[in-house]
Amino acid sequence: MIPELHIGRDGAAAADAPWAEGRQGSPKSLKLILLGLALFAAAILFASSNDRLSRFVEGVVADWTADPVETAKAAKQKAIAKLITETETNSVVPTAEGADAVARNALLPVSTLPVEAARPFLMPTISLAQATNAQRCLTQAIYYEAATESDAGKAAVAQVILNRMKHPAYPNTVCGVIYQGSARPGCQFSFACDGSMRRPPMPALWRRSAEIARAALTGHVEVSVGMATHYHANYVLPRWAPKLTKIEQIGAHIFYRWPGSWGKPGAFSDAYAGAEWIPAFSQLYQGSAAVAEALPGEVIAVEGVPPPRDPTDHRADNDVGGRVDVTKGWVPNIPDPAQSKSRFDSLTSQQGAAATPEIQPGT
Repeated sequence: MIPELHIGRDGAAAADAPWAEGRQGSPKSLKLILLGLALFAAAILFASSNDRLSRFVEGVVADWTADPVETAKAAKQKAIAKLITETETNSVVPTAEGADAVARNALLPVSTLPVEAARPFLMPTISLAQATNAQRCLTQAIYYEAATESDAGKAAVAQVILNRMKHPAYPNTVCGVIYQGSARPGCQFSFACDGSMRRPPMPALWRRSAEIARAALTGHVEVSVGMATHYHANYVLPRWAPKLTKIEQIGAHIFYRWPGSWGKPGAFSDAYAGAEWIPAFSQLYQGSAAVAEALPGEVIAVEGVPPPRDPTDHRADNDVGGRVDVTKGWVPNIPDPAQSKSRFDSLTSQQGAAATPEIQPGT
């Protein structure tokens, strides 16, 4: 429609058009825009001087510009980190204990998904000391955690340790997994800081634990627990148990894996680090009731268990005095005392009287 034109008193043509009013009202609109910009600038200036408001503004801006995929990924990582924190210590008071825990543990549903077996682990040939330490650590964990369990129960504990070793949430060595957190309350494996190692092991059970450890380090896989990274006795109910995926119960132990993709074989991709060492007993946490009630003084190794060794100490097991670095191929040799004496006598007899220091009178 063609707008009508009206001739005003001043002779100017006025149009009944929509943009005519907009042109007349533009100064007012411009003032509103400038006022809005001024208020926005003032808000930014105020926010920069107020930490809480500044964080709020940054969060709003981040939400506007964030990639939805990256946001979801970050949220997942945050949730996983929180779950790790909740499960990394045994110091938290359990939800239930005793008969109540047994009953409530039985009510937790077992996953109906197929149990996926872990890949075999073959201990690489790094050095005799590394291999010995790894087997010793694993034997200790199997014995003090599951000495009276069946062979399957012992092997399941070993499998959990090897699964953790391959997972990015844990250290990448056998001893590192077992002694993780042992210098503070609530270590990952309670035997490492509750005084259990003061009890002399029963020889037959210790030997069987060593056999299970040796098998686990040479490729044996306990299929029944799959990718399990957690377990607990059925007479306690940890607060984290309902948040993980329950797989199996063997004897008194209930086994769990991480939920979702973190409990799948693809997540267990970390390489073996190969630096096995056992912390000295004096470095272990000694604040538990069991240790507090023990005799004062340095914690000592129990009979039948070789004492933990400093990783810088390369003495051979049969070295009674000096130091022999067996990693360099040196063979320790303790000479027969009789042969040593005859050799000493032969050497001293060849020195002659001139070599003997003169004894001054009165000395």
